[in-house]
Amino acid sequence: MPKSKKPTHKTKPQVAIPKAQKSLSSSGTPSGSPITPVTPKTPADEGIEFFQSASTAGEAPIRVYELRLDADGGPHKDRSYIRLPPAYVPYILRVSMNAGTPAAKNGVFMTNFPLDGGQFGRDRFCKRNLPSDYSKPIQVDLPISHAGAFVYWVEYDGGRVGERVKGREGYFNIDPVLRTQARSDILSSDLAPLPSGVGAKVQKEKVNLPLDGLSILTVVSKWMGPLAEWKDHFAEAQQRGYTMLHYTPLQERGESDSPYSIRDQKKYDPSLFNGERAADGGKAEIKEILDIARDEYGLLSLTDVVLNHTANDSPWLVEHPEAGFSPANTPHLTPAFEFDTALIEFSGSLSSKGLPSTVQTAQDVDTLMDAFDGVVKALNLWQYYVLDTQRERESVKTALQSKKVTPWTGPAVEGKSVVEIANLLRSSNKIVGLGQLASRFGVYVEPEVAAGLVIAAFNSVTEADALAEAWVRIVDVVNVPLYEEWEEDTKIARESVKNRLTYTRLDEHGPKLGEISKISPLVEPYFTRIAPKPSSDPLVYSLANNGWIWAADPLKNFALLPSKAYLRREVIVWGDCVKLRYGDGPQDNPWLWKHMTEYVSSLAGTFHGFRIDNCHSTPLNVGVCMLDAARVVNPNLYVCAELFTGSEEMDLLFVKRLGVNSLVRESGNAWDPKEFSRLLYRHGVGKPVGSMDGACLTSVEEIASPTGKGPIRQAIVTPLNGSMPHALLYDLTHDNESPMDKRSAEDALSTGALVTFSYSAIGSVKGFDDLYPKLLNLVGEKRKYELTGLDDKSGIARAKRILNSLHLEMVLGGYEEGHVHQENDYIVLSRVHPATQKGYLLVAHTAFHKDSKDRGFIEPIKLRRTKVKYIFGASLEISNYDISSDPKFLKGLESRLVEIPTVVVPQGLDHEGPYSEVGVPEYFPPGSIMLFETELYNHDQTLDSFCASDAQDIFGLLDLVELNVVLHRADGEERDTTAGEFGAYDIPGLGKLVYCGLEGWMHPLRHIMRYNDLGHPLCGHLRDGPWALEYVHGRLSKQASSSPNLTKVVQWFKQRFDKVVETVPPFLRPKYFALIISTAYKAARRAVVEQCSEFILSGHDFTQDLALCAVQMYGVVQSASLDPGAITPSLAAGLPHFASGWARCWGRDVFISLRGLFLTTGNYAAARKHILAFASTLKHGLIPNLLDSLRTPRYNSRDSPWWMLQNIQDYVIMAPDGISLLSENVKRRFPKDDTWVPWDDTRAYTETSSIADIIQEILQRHADGIHFREYNAGPNLDMQMSDEGFNIDIDVDWKTGMIFGGNRYNCGTWMDKMGESVKAGTKGTPGTPRDGAPVEITGLLKSTLRWLDQLSSSGEFPYKGVSATIDGEKQTVTYKQWSDLIQDSFERSYYIPMDPSQDSEYDVVTKLVNRRGIYKDVYRSGTGREWSDYQLRPNFPIAMAVAPELFEPHHALDALKLADEVLRAPLGMKTLDSRDLQYRPIYDNSNDSTDAAIAKGLNYHNGPEWGWPLGFFLRAYLHFDTLVGDGKTDIKDTLHHLHQILLKPREHIQSDPWAGIPELTNENGQYCSDSCHTQAWSASTLLDFLEEVHKKGRKQL
Repeated sequence: MPKSKKPTHKTKPQVAIPKAQKSLSSSGTPSGSPITPVTPKTPADEGIEFFQSASTAGEAPIRVYELRLDADGGPHKDRSYIRLPPAYVPYILRVSMNAGTPAAKNGVFMTNFPLDGGQFGRDRFCKRNLPSDYSKPIQVDLPISHAGAFVYWVEYDGGRVGERVKGREGYFNIDPVLRTQARSDILSSDLAPLPSGVGAKVQKEKVNLPLDGLSILTVVSKWMGPLAEWKDHFAEAQQRGYTMLHYTPLQERGESDSPYSIRDQKKYDPSLFNGERAADGGKAEIKEILDIARDEYGLLSLTDVVLNHTANDSPWLVEHPEAGFSPANTPHLTPAFEFDTALIEFSGSLSSKGLPSTVQTAQDVDTLMDAFDGVVKALNLWQYYVLDTQRERESVKTALQSKKVTPWTGPAVEGKSVVEIANLLRSSNKIVGLGQLASRFGVYVEPEVAAGLVIAAFNSVTEADALAEAWVRIVDVVNVPLYEEWEEDTKIARESVKNRLTYTRLDEHGPKLGEISKISPLVEPYFTRIAPKPSSDPLVYSLANNGWIWAADPLKNFALLPSKAYLRREVIVWGDCVKLRYGDGPQDNPWLWKHMTEYVSSLAGTFHGFRIDNCHSTPLNVGVCMLDAARVVNPNLYVCAELFTGSEEMDLLFVKRLGVNSLVRESGNAWDPKEFSRLLYRHGVGKPVGSMDGACLTSVEEIASPTGKGPIRQAIVTPLNGSMPHALLYDLTHDNESPMDKRSAEDALSTGALVTFSYSAIGSVKGFDDLYPKLLNLVGEKRKYELTGLDDKSGIARAKRILNSLHLEMVLGGYEEGHVHQENDYIVLSRVHPATQKGYLLVAHTAFHKDSKDRGFIEPIKLRRTKVKYIFGASLEISNYDISSDPKFLKGLESRLVEIPTVVVPQGLDHEGPYSEVGVPEYFPPGSIMLFETELYNHDQTLDSFCASDAQDIFGLLDLVELNVVLHRADGEERDTTAGEFGAYDIPGLGKLVYCGLEGWMHPLRHIMRYNDLGHPLCGHLRDGPWALEYVHGRLSKQASSSPNLTKVVQWFKQRFDKVVETVPPFLRPKYFALIISTAYKAARRAVVEQCSEFILSGHDFTQDLALCAVQMYGVVQSASLDPGAITPSLAAGLPHFASGWARCWGRDVFISLRGLFLTTGNYAAARKHILAFASTLKHGLIPNLLDSLRTPRYNSRDSPWWMLQNIQDYVIMAPDGISLLSENVKRRFPKDDTWVPWDDTRAYTETSSIADIIQEILQRHADGIHFREYNAGPNLDMQMSDEGFNIDIDVDWKTGMIFGGNRYNCGTWMDKMGESVKAGTKGTPGTPRDGAPVEITGLLKSTLRWLDQLSSSGEFPYKGVSATIDGEKQTVTYKQWSDLIQDSFERSYYIPMDPSQDSEYDVVTKLVNRRGIYKDVYRSGTGREWSDYQLRPNFPIAMAVAPELFEPHHALDALKLADEVLRAPLGMKTLDSRDLQYRPIYDNSNDSTDAAIAKGLNYHNGPEWGWPLGFFLRAYLHFDTLVGDGKTDIKDTLHHLHQILLKPREHIQSDPWAGIPELTNENGQYCSDSCHTQAWSASTLLDFLEEVHKKGRKQL
């Protein structure tokens, strides 16, 4: 049967099929949702029992395949289809997603896999509620126990009340369990192929047969003879190494004798039986012979299932004509039927018309077509398209006269032109029958509607005749495009007939059908006419024939509208097949559905597998239902199909919906050796040699039973990538041209050999092995196969026997890795076992061109550290290319398989070690092959386990500072620490890694390991030499002198890398490098997490990724310390810009970061050290912004001391015995009189204060007022600042309790960009001075006072308040009094009301207001900058988070919602409202323009989006929304909204090489080159928020 062949492309599947294992017995009772007991037990019931049964001694670990879902609950596009291995032993499919994602909101996982036991039902769904803990990973474990095709999705709450959202569907297909007879080895111990009867002999025991182990031979059953002769065919197929026979349909054939034109689906063809066919249609005899094939010959059975059509002489069509498409049940086929009938009648009248009945020239074609044009014209088919103007005139006139008028309700038509009215009418869907082609003049407008339209359009006309004429004019316009449509359709139909006529009667490559007659018309009839008697209605008993259309949409039935394929003669029709009409379901055609379901079910009980004939033309709903019915009978049914959809995406749709296990792929589609090698790589390599995923990505854990009952078991967890359809790779299919036609006959040997080396199911046809010279005609060929066995007439069969047998052994043995190399006309394909590194090598000289004996050229194949032994080689000599004319038997070309003498493979030794070099013999003509065994020299099979051994013990010894060295270290840190000896590693073709430690390597390795991307530049570099391996332990060795634990790490790496270099060939070096690095990384990461708090330890991956930022930022460098006289670890503000020196450690940054990075993670010691170090530097009542190792600290930051006091408060509350910090003494870096002294001056560190004293001094100094000029003021201190900027002035306003400070020339808060551009005139002018009372300082002050009041009241703080001079009078102000002042004045000072009429109640200058319902950024900015108070910036949520009591809750929530809408960005918060005139969202510090707003990056904080304010926004929103918002009634609403905000940061930290959250981004999250790529406070504040959620979770969820 002709088929449209379009090449399709698929990547190899990613899921490895497990080796055969013994089934485990199970007992117990099923759990989960209550189910009705089923007898006998279903596979799903048995799976549940397995997990509930006691584990047995020595039981293998359970396999767990983890499928990660996207935030919306659907699979990533790459994972929309998952192929899972056979359930030899039940295993687990783990569905996981990130906590807090939209789909987790009351999420329910739905699937039609019978998780609760019982039978599978396509529309019967099981559900599993998703966990709702926001701080832990979301995982649902599903017990998998049997094969099939299954769908899943997640349902969850939407954004509106009561709304439920169904997420995107995903599919998982589970391979069937196939069992077959084991076979003995094909090779002797000395690698000689064993003779038939000894080698590859069928054994009694059975083995599990993975799909990759299938070797399928297609046979045309009618050429095999009756069943009595089949055993000989079985013996031949078994001798040749095949494991499954594919039978073309065995059912009773129709009149054409094509196996695919089935006359009776329930009966087998009578030619199969010597005597009479039994009453059961021969089913028992067929099953009996197929059982013999399976049990005695080890041959499983596969047959075609034909669902699209039936034979044109199927007797049941007369009884059930509704089963086909007829003009009666599909009216639009009526004109096509008329056309077809006219064509047949015309064909029978050629002689009478004096027309040629035999086509001999193109002129004959033209003559016939010109004559046929007149016939078509006389049909007047235009009448099916247009409105009858005469009828329309009369009907509308009658309606007008009888006053039966339907008022026009469509668009206004009065005053419109006739053309405009016609267009409006066409678009209003008022034309009945338009485009339906159902009957002549079946297109019309209801008279009442037409009357209403013309009255509305021509309301000045009252006479019925005039209105009727107006209506006709409208109809005429409507008809114009309809006539054009008819003309176009007729033109296409004519061209289609002409082209087909030319091909079938004249074309050199066509069938040259001969004389034209009524029986053999001009072209094939489109309809089968089955009228039982002359009086029968031809419209009922004329059924559309099936066929195919070039580039058709497979999801659309071309027999249904809007397709006009039958009318336009676009179908390449099969005249012996009637297309079946299923409709949308059984209700549309009950008899047909019942009949075909019984047919399919019967086959499923007889055969082991189905090949879906014309799968792309099978309606999806039909295919799904039929295969569901088949799998009820045979749950382990193997299903393969050919798909010619022309689209990989469409192929995948059919595969996942139908549960197609393998797609047929053809090596014959390759047009040259390069394309052939691509097909082999795509479909046959399996995993590349040296693959990493199995060794590097799996993990071991203990898991509970997925049913909720049963023991805890050991499990191996494997992450799932998306799958591509499994391939059934044929060297030749039964309906394609022979090698002699497409390439050369000699190519059969090389192509056949290469296909057998594919790690996939493979297929062939007997005619390929026997060298049939031409494609055989399935319909007309009557001869039988000649049984040639393995004799001299058997073509390439002897080679196929060895190679097919070896293919099975390699699959069962786990030789899953492969490599393909193409060079000129040569293709070299190798298979390797990943553990033993034993393998086989095939060298094939392809023969794409005829008549060549040239040896060709290929460079010698050098195999490093590999022993190579010759097994077998052959070339094909064909003595006669003539086609046999034997009348009884099908015969191949006369040929001889010439074995190549033993090839000795020379061995050598060079600077890289030993090697073998495979070359080709002098005589190696096209088509020749050679087969070798390969084995690594002295390969240690324990190397994998050795490389992964002891990692947890070694890395678990490291503290967090040592782990910083092992895991991270930016280039600047490394060079600082190693005196420039080591820096970030530079990979040729890739560039420098961002970290010197393991995280630097892991960024490229994650991609490489997941996708086995061995072509990555890193892999190439590793193959080129061992430099990277030496670097890993070399850099650590340089830094390990003072750390015994680091020394052990160095030894651990060196031992493993040395062994790899000494024993592993270069091509495996990437695998072992990845294994060692990933093992070390996992162990080091685990060591970090285990030293963290319970919040981190039990948290999800995002929480732990953020916690890793604490290690990332906290380490030792030589040029920065917390002690001026010693090297200590310190916290970097960000990387890479703040890696070392004076720029590393900033007071403000440390204390914004300290809570999240140290306190929430449990690193209280590091937090304490930083607090004590900065407290010791107190001077002028401030702490330094730039610490500079305490040597030359700079005091120009007004907010830093308040951040430190907030952190001291946090430490006291969160740390064990945190209160003791207050009594701890620190030596003061400077004398208390603020005298500047060098750090090594005798006056330095002579005075002592407790932390409580430090706190009090900060408060008291501010109460007194702070006024000083920076030490060393001038260009040497800051070359950008103007002179006035060095003056520091801070005072308390005792009317409000707020602290005011700064001036227009300095910037004492975090928004500290100083103007630098002389050209733009901004040098010395801050971008955001924020002089006055910045809102976050007010909040931090209030938080401190509230806390100190509580401590003081409980006797835990030695002071009560401060001394202050107020209105000239010195007095004591208690902490509570000071706090109350702020409390009483805050809302009035900062809030800008929504209603302007309320401005008088607040300190608001109405004319300066830009937005309402917000909180001011600053209160009382300096003179001339009053407007800056009213700017919307992200600072007010900071005050909300630390001092929520200051805010009126409803005002606060409204302001936060506005910030959510206006300021929130993908990775942070905009620093300025986009509606503000100052808003400039793109930061470029190198900008040297005259634009004052952006020159030299002055807009640093005027629009770019900063990361760290986001965490405070989230904390504030959580507080106030749960207080007075939606979260008050259901906190989950709030948490889900806020976690959705974290999706982008989560995605960024997991995908960015820096593994952190950046300092800032430009507009809408765009990359900013001047930003630190990872910033301490950006990660810290998100941890702060997640820790709040964690605490609430423990209390409320």
